[in-house]
Amino acid sequence: MLPWLCDDAPFPDVSNALTKSDGAEGLLAAGADLSAERLLDAYRQGIFPWFSEGQPILWWSPDPRMVLFTERFVISNSLKKTLKKFHKNMASNHRWQIRFDCAFEQVMRACASPRMESTGTWISQDIIRGYVELHQQGYAHSSEVWLDDKLVGGAYGVCIGRMFYGESMFARVTDASKIALAYLVHFLRKNGVSMIDCQQETPHLASLGASPISRTQFIIKLQEEINKPTIGNWKPIAILDC
Repeated sequence: MLPWLCDDAPFPDVSNALTKSDGAEGLLAAGADLSAERLLDAYRQGIFPWFSEGQPILWWSPDPRMVLFTERFVISNSLKKTLKKFHKNMASNHRWQIRFDCAFEQVMRACASPRMESTGTWISQDIIRGYVELHQQGYAHSSEVWLDDKLVGGAYGVCIGRMFYGESMFARVTDASKIALAYLVHFLRKNGVSMIDCQQETPHLASLGASPISRTQFIIKLQEEINKPTIGNWKPIAILDC
């Protein structure tokens, strides 16, 4: 039976998550709330919320876990060309800019907008409220691409210590989300973040260099990273070499 979390009830141990044979691999618990305190407690244990509209809050800890080691991030030839063009435009006319944490809630709301292949979103108003609170406390961050002072792409996630948990990306112009991600990975690597949690395995993530590791390996690495000093100054550093 799936545990139901009430009030301040602790999360079950992640080893109790459902398995593939149960039909909901990685599902750990339901209920509780999306306060900053609850979210931080979840992330520190390798747990994240993911649920659709009309469902209760569902908490997950899959095994295996998809992660991206920042040193293994793959910049494809096409993305290299895009980045070089982007850098040239930034240097020549300043119409394009990379910013961090200037429009966190806007990035979340853009990520929540329906995509061409889907009409729904898991990023509910409650999710936005909880993560904006995390942002205000210095734990949630956004990487943003701006064109003529308009937000055209971005990515966001949660950072505890030197551990980063990727959440979602969006683009309003071609490749803007990839540029935001490339700069985010560059920034994290330069600041001592070696692993990004990508949660679920997908071909797209694999093409970027992400790979699955066991939940046990993930938790061991996670516990090492969250106890390191948290990154303080979230500002882009230098042009990304490509």
